[in-house]
Amino acid sequence: MRAGPRNLITDVAGLAVGNSQEPRLKSGVTAVICARPTIAGYQVLGGAPGTRDTDLLAPHSLVEGVDAVVLSGGSAFGLDAASGVQAALAEAGRGFKVAGRRVPIVPAAILFDLANGGDKDWGRFPPYQALGYEAARAAAADFALGSCGAGCGATTAGLKGGLGSASCILPGGITVGALVAVNAVGRATIGSTRHFWAAPFEMDGEFGGLGLPAPWPEDARAVRTKLGAGSPGINTTIGVIATDARLSKGAARRLAIAAHDGFARALWPAHTPLDGDLVFALATGEAGIEPDVNGSIELHAAATATMARAIARGVFAASPAAGDTMPVWAHVGMPRP
Repeated sequence: MRAGPRNLITDVAGLAVGNSQEPRLKSGVTAVICARPTIAGYQVLGGAPGTRDTDLLAPHSLVEGVDAVVLSGGSAFGLDAASGVQAALAEAGRGFKVAGRRVPIVPAAILFDLANGGDKDWGRFPPYQALGYEAARAAAADFALGSCGAGCGATTAGLKGGLGSASCILPGGITVGALVAVNAVGRATIGSTRHFWAAPFEMDGEFGGLGLPAPWPEDARAVRTKLGAGSPGINTTIGVIATDARLSKGAARRLAIAAHDGFARALWPAHTPLDGDLVFALATGEAGIEPDVNGSIELHAAATATMARAIARGVFAASPAAGDTMPVWAHVGMPRP
């Protein structure tokens, strides 16, 4: 198993990603645009999710493919971002054909970043529809990580969060990619160290190359959350796991479930009542390979590992900004600039 050429979710053929953010707001939107209608599934394991159009992803529902999925800040206000992405896709003639019209299918999930030091006094209408439109229009194979898009104002326990992504290519030729906005109630690093919980899965020093701590810190098992640093609800990690394998909608949901294990490998604690943890799964089918049972096990393991790596990369890549309520990983234990 090796990382893809970009080490981004866009190593999965048929996907593009766009970010849009407002630094003053400390919030933003990330859109994953599918080149064609794409099989999708999802799984929620957190206790406080916020979603749009996820019911249609059920295996028994009519619509087979989605045109995009959206990750947004802004809590429930951020659900407007999907309308902006939908508008951009409608302009391009995309969407499910019904009654002579085309309706772009754009499921979305949000995270809570309303109390992160940004100016949320936006007036009558929140800015997320416009941010969604801009994110869709910016979609490309290459995109930034860290404090951008849906990760612009993300935080974790003791550290600033961010937007992360990673990919891997399996020996049989299937590609797996992950994208995640890390805004967890828990912590991505071990105890009071700079070492990431996801260290066993790291490839090529992609998030600092520190490995696991030795000796193991005495406070590693301590449950550290950010609830003492802000009000309850300032949480939720939302992500996308994608593959170019051929999957059914049911198999896509199973892939999303496996990717949640990456949350548990990279964050401690994860899936709390105050997290809205959600994973979308996308299967573009571009590799033309439909995994058998053994291949599915390998695919699911790769989904876990790749999501864990993406989470660590999001925290690792975060950059400081005025008014931040949390330090960035790069500055912890280092002299202040």
